[in-house]
Amino acid sequence: MTGSEHQHSATLAPFGWSDFFEGQLGAEDAHLEPMRIATVQRSRLGALSVAGQVRLDLPAKASTADYAVGDWVLVEADSLTCIRRLDRKSILQRRTEGGRAPQLIAANVDTLFIVTSCNDDLNPARLERYLALANQSGALPVVVLTKADQVDDTAPYLQQVVGLQRGLDVVALDARSPQAAMSLAPWLGAGQTVALVGSSGVGKSSLLNMLSAVSSAQAQATGSIREGDAKGRHTTTSRSLHAIVGGAWVIDTPGMRSLQVSDATEGLEQLFAEITELAPQCRFRDCTHAHEPGCAVQAAVNAGALDPARLERWRKLDDENRTSTPVLTGQHGKKIPKYTGKRR
Repeated sequence: MTGSEHQHSATLAPFGWSDFFEGQLGAEDAHLEPMRIATVQRSRLGALSVAGQVRLDLPAKASTADYAVGDWVLVEADSLTCIRRLDRKSILQRRTEGGRAPQLIAANVDTLFIVTSCNDDLNPARLERYLALANQSGALPVVVLTKADQVDDTAPYLQQVVGLQRGLDVVALDARSPQAAMSLAPWLGAGQTVALVGSSGVGKSSLLNMLSAVSSAQAQATGSIREGDAKGRHTTTSRSLHAIVGGAWVIDTPGMRSLQVSDATEGLEQLFAEITELAPQCRFRDCTHAHEPGCAVQAAVNAGALDPARLERWRKLDDENRTSTPVLTGQHGKKIPKYTGKRR
């Protein structure tokens, strides 16, 4: 490792730099400066450098759509031109209906805080979608239940969540209380990056404001919920990287009205591990766990060892993943996406 690389490790570690990124640098990169993408807008990128925040220019034919908040890039210092994006340690992305390419949400995230609240917003089926997204991305999922101060007992809400995935961490808190930062401290170490996802109105902006300890003038706008159905209003409209007291970083994201499961086979296998582990015991290799004889999964349901509602949610998400995940077909160099459709 050269002296300049040693300097990178020392000066950039507080921004989330690690050996994973250091190992991608070569002698030819010695004149370039690593920076971390802090904002992605339609026509420009904002980045964090050792000297502060800067605006980056893109090379010809490059698009901001190819970058995500949290990316590490190598920049030509004099022109502030982004030369190369480094490989990602993790990537949160989703495929939108009709979209040709996945939409990038955040990159190089260590922990994904899936935020919901102790009211009618809590929806286990929707949480499973977020968990599949987190699993597939390579980030560690943690479910954060906000508005804990507004209910007499958080236990019923915790019970709906803890069984959704093995080893899942779930934290109930008041997003506006200083205690919130202490509750989430295990995932907020110096140089760590977390992202916040969840529906609108569940308290993501309130939680971000508390973690960031910003002034009222700098605080993210927060919105109330409709009392009738606990539906929230959008207050965050773009993704951005924020420093947290204590040395961690947080990426806030707009509320998602829909989250399609796509390109998430491994994420679903981890989410529904109890079904994944039973499947090899079925008589037929391509068992759909619906009607085939010798189905180990249906046997577990009949024995009371597997919740039939859980199996039904797996089937729905698995079918959606098969339908919406494109498979590239055709001659080499002329690959086109083809959708496989639902299982039989």
